[in-house]
Amino acid sequence: MATGPADGDDEFDVVVVGAGPAGSAAAVAARRAGARVLLLDRVGFPRDKACGDGIAAHALDVLDELGVPDPVAGYAPVSTLRLVAPSGGAVARALPRQAYTVPRTVFDARLVAAAVAAGARLRRHAVRQVEVRADRVVLDGRITARAVVGADGAGSVVRRALGHRPNPDRHLALAIRGYAPAPSGRPEQLIVTSATRWPAYAWSFPIGDGRANVGYGEVLRGESLTRGHLLERLGALLPGVDPAAVTALRAHHLPLSTHRPVPGRGRAVLAGDALSLINPFTGEGIFYALLSGTLAGAAASRAPEHAARRYAEALRRRLGGHLRHSSVAAWLARRRSVVDAAVWAANRDDQVYRAVIELGLGDGRLDTRTVAMIGRGLFPRERHPKP
Repeated sequence: MATGPADGDDEFDVVVVGAGPAGSAAAVAARRAGARVLLLDRVGFPRDKACGDGIAAHALDVLDELGVPDPVAGYAPVSTLRLVAPSGGAVARALPRQAYTVPRTVFDARLVAAAVAAGARLRRHAVRQVEVRADRVVLDGRITARAVVGADGAGSVVRRALGHRPNPDRHLALAIRGYAPAPSGRPEQLIVTSATRWPAYAWSFPIGDGRANVGYGEVLRGESLTRGHLLERLGALLPGVDPAAVTALRAHHLPLSTHRPVPGRGRAVLAGDALSLINPFTGEGIFYALLSGTLAGAAASRAPEHAARRYAEALRRRLGGHLRHSSVAAWLARRRSVVDAAVWAANRDDQVYRAVIELGLGDGRLDTRTVAMIGRGLFPRERHPKP
């Protein structure tokens, strides 16, 4: 992919480290505010990224506000999600709004192209050192900026420079992803939770080209997980998928939103996976990446010396309530019986189903009706009433 105008001086208003969804959104937002932006990534585009490839409607809302044209063009929408509980109970209903499955080789390249089209300068460069000073940020001793956005993923260099360690076990998941022939019949997104390795689940998301993105992930609990174990569990939960026939296998860590560092310090801010913005139920991260990147790019460009404070305030206004609710729900869902009850309730009540979907794929919250219905579902007598 072209890198835009030839590199000139190494002084910019905003440097964005990482050109995935969070970084590209940050670059577009900063350019819309009139900033001179340098977008850095250690690899070239297009490139693959281990991910479920699911693009929820909330993510498209953010891109529409940024003016990014047709990010899912050419891919068929998926209207139904089937969720299988640890006990085997299931719910399959229409999604509140349609979702898409777009391989990250395509989706991320489109976002990078949008950032370059907006005027950001793209450079292939692996950042190794970040120094946050009172009046500027210096990267690798020669690139300077008034502010920096760390959007460089779970192993973020910018996050380490701010003194934050990676997520600990129980707040970090490991997943493996690949591509397999899509199941026959009406396309639907499928999430199958596991009874034996909870919290864990497998997924199958149809792309629309005869393939499905398939994978399996589980929360780390102090033991090493091998590739063989992940593939064995994938095959057990998705019996229609032969692990030996799955192609393009890649493993990746998911830093869950239940353990987030502070959003930044001074002129440096974190977005997306670097800020541990991964939904603890579904593994959804693209919506959070795009939204946090947009807020980070705006804060870094408009008031660089107060970027961290302004960004933290914007995040709190936009996502604070949702993140609190999702953390509480994740704590409750440590018990498999709560997940069984939630699936039972969602199967009985469309409003509860929508609330569960919003909590897992967007910025929803737990409401009284949903909590009450899940509470009812915790009692077997309610789930299986006598005739």
